[in-house]
Amino acid sequence: MAEITTTLGSARPRQLHLRRGRITCVSGNNSGQSWLVNRDIIRVGTQGDNDITLNDSTVSRHHAEVVRERDGVILRDLGSTNGTFMGPVKVREVYLAPDTRFKVGQTELVFSPADQVIEVLPSSEDRFEGMVGASMVMREVFGILERVAPTDLTVLVSGETGTGKELACRAIHKRSVPERGPFVVFDCGAASESLIESELFGHERGAFTGAVAARHGVFELAHGGTLFLDEIGELPLNLQPKLLRVLEQREVRRVGSGRVRSVDVRVVAATNRDLREEVDAGRFRPDLYYRLAVVEIQLPPLRDHVEDISLLVDHIIRNAKHNPGVVGISPEVALLFESYRWPGNVRELANVLERSLPFCDGPRVTLDALPEALRASSPVAKQRSDPLGRLMDGRAIGQLPFKDAKECLIEAFERQYLLDLIERHGGNISKAARAAHMDRKSISRLLKKHGISRSGSSTE
Repeated sequence: MAEITTTLGSARPRQLHLRRGRITCVSGNNSGQSWLVNRDIIRVGTQGDNDITLNDSTVSRHHAEVVRERDGVILRDLGSTNGTFMGPVKVREVYLAPDTRFKVGQTELVFSPADQVIEVLPSSEDRFEGMVGASMVMREVFGILERVAPTDLTVLVSGETGTGKELACRAIHKRSVPERGPFVVFDCGAASESLIESELFGHERGAFTGAVAARHGVFELAHGGTLFLDEIGELPLNLQPKLLRVLEQREVRRVGSGRVRSVDVRVVAATNRDLREEVDAGRFRPDLYYRLAVVEIQLPPLRDHVEDISLLVDHIIRNAKHNPGVVGISPEVALLFESYRWPGNVRELANVLERSLPFCDGPRVTLDALPEALRASSPVAKQRSDPLGRLMDGRAIGQLPFKDAKECLIEAFERQYLLDLIERHGGNISKAARAAHMDRKSISRLLKKHGISRSGSSTE
């Protein structure tokens, strides 16, 4: 396991604590051999798919495992024929003190912590695979990714919609050393709740109505590679223990099957929810959260690193598929981009530019080429059309009675807040309500009051 300490933008370097271990054989046929491992679970036995394969006929094929938990290290017997012993005592499951000896069959082993603390400094690069950013917050993210990607550590990427979570997960996969096998994507929020177990773990023919043939789940499809679990916060609570079991045991059982299949999969997950809050609210299992957040990376919203917009614009325009010869943006557009809040983050910036390119008459994107809704948010247009802007900027507010001015401000605030909220969550009322800590019915009532559709446009 691993932990990252300190926060983005802190004065001190961030530290990546790699929780590793070393198992050494002190007696038996493998005496003198030592294995350095950074997995959370270390399997011991005679079969070749174990992390530690022993040459001892008294050891079972899958004899025991050493599990790193947040509270300590557990030695667990896996139903072996000859048992697992600590001294003269046969054990089924026990916490290991550092450098404690234990015996499997006729082989004596010792587990020793070999933790490593790595200082994570901001990257010297302004790019990481397809990600771009020269700001301090982005270079700090790149510094963590550079350290984490070559390992097998499970990574949880969090951040608002459109910040580039999938891009970060793909970058981790690409920088694996050596590069792993397939990259398989599973969207936990898009799958039908009745079929999500089958999608994750697979099913056998006849397991349920409509299962006319056996099917691999995404864990099997990702064997030897990386499984990206998108929107992990949407995973139903009743399936979370099953996912946890797969992450711990590295085995899957298809729906309708009694057979378990071993899988070698690196898991990276992403969410736009605060999973700590979800854990506190009882909607997400704490043990699954800790298993997924071995390393947790928070991607910043675009409004927190607007200094990267120029670099991002150049990158997006240069890589656009349908570019009629545009090389940049006009000063007016640059001013608009820097003042806009970008509720959809980098994804929204990319969409705006790609939609604007076909409407450009010259080498630069001008205001006329931008979507009308975005043009209306330019500094000049806002002063003319935004009631909140008019009231707050100038003497208009002082020309009204106190009560009227207060009501106007509240109305303007509600309307602008709702427009930003609905746009940020793609018109999804349930997600918007959760983000605003409001009841869904209250959001719907306010939308109706202000004449705002789910698309975020005005119905007036």
